[in-house]
Amino acid sequence: MSIIVNLYYKGHNGSARSFAQEMESRGIADAIRAEDGNERYEYFQPFNDPETVLLIDCWRDQESLDRHHASPMMAEIAKLREKYDLHMAVERYVSDTDGVPEKDQAFIRK
Repeated sequence: MSIIVNLYYKGHNGSARSFAQEMESRGIADAIRAEDGNERYEYFQPFNDPETVLLIDCWRDQESLDRHHASPMMAEIAKLREKYDLHMAVERYVSDTDGVPEKDQAFIRK
């Protein structure tokens, strides 16, 4: 089981994209990727909303996510969110350990 958290960072005048770029350029994103239990940490931008950036954040289990949230790195992230005046919407999922059902495989081009 993995915990997947989709964070939608919303800003103005390109601030969400600037936030993600600073997270990458300062090495904060790489440090999070190196944390024990992190399985994915990637930013994306929707085609139809240039003022939003999606972060897909995936963790092995709740304990890993809790350690991340308790880390000093969270204070740095909070400062950057304030700097860029970002607001967030969050979706949380638990992975399907059974994988993609056989009947759905026909819709996947590999």
